[in-house]
Amino acid sequence: MSVLIASKTRDLGGFSVKRILPSENQRMVGPFVFFDHMGPAHFEAGNGINVRPHPHIGLATMTYLFKGSILHRDSLGSIQEIHPGDVNWMTAGRGIVHSERETLEVRGNDHHLDGIQCWMVLPEEKAEVEPSFTHVPKTQLPYIHREKFLIRLIAGEAFGRSSPVKTYSPMFYLDVIGEVGGKLGRPCGDFETAIYIQMGQVRIGQEEFKAGDFVVYESGDEELEVLTNCRILMLGGKSFEQAPFMDWNFVSFDKEKIKDAKIRWQKGEFPAIPGDDEEFIPLPG
Repeated sequence: MSVLIASKTRDLGGFSVKRILPSENQRMVGPFVFFDHMGPAHFEAGNGINVRPHPHIGLATMTYLFKGSILHRDSLGSIQEIHPGDVNWMTAGRGIVHSERETLEVRGNDHHLDGIQCWMVLPEEKAEVEPSFTHVPKTQLPYIHREKFLIRLIAGEAFGRSSPVKTYSPMFYLDVIGEVGGKLGRPCGDFETAIYIQMGQVRIGQEEFKAGDFVVYESGDEELEVLTNCRILMLGGKSFEQAPFMDWNFVSFDKEKIKDAKIRWQKGEFPAIPGDDEEFIPLPG
């Protein structure tokens, strides 16, 4: 029987997110250790997203939008506005700082935001790689066509195709549009698999699920059936033998590395973001 994971609503100041991973019942799915649905939110002119500089270690972050745009800046000097369908993939490795804001043009008008932010844990042997940032436009991502399905491969490998987004462990991440009556099998055999339903209704086994549900497949779940036209994100990957430790924005298999990252952030020893170094998010507590 599939497992339905409940979300928790978090207020980020001016808009809310639905936080799904990690949860009490499900720490991770493949390498995915964090899954937030931002919005849908509407902002009046003059208001919007304004996430001040903050650090990460031991993970990769991925932003994928349905509506709106976000301006990414980081301590490598990257400046990149992301739009729906594009991928922003940031590898924190041993340490990076980034901010998420908006352009003047966006902030100066009424606008919407709706999208997903994920964290993928880096395998222990790759946890301290050099930080990096990659932007991949939607036109460079593979499309997969199945009867009654239009699928974009965001990251990883699935259905015999590969995304140009560099990953650090076997995984897949798919944006799927399905028509009523369509049936879609698991993309990667026995990999851990989950779906997030952005719109519509689906059936897995004998159970029906609706928009807003995050569903983790169990071993006997092989096929998804579309009950009403839907859009879902399908994600997962090879299971990890051990779940990492998580504390604030830090992920590691070694608690001492998290402790060290906290001290470095408090002492201002992380690199600054060029042109965005006058503010920062303090360490909680």
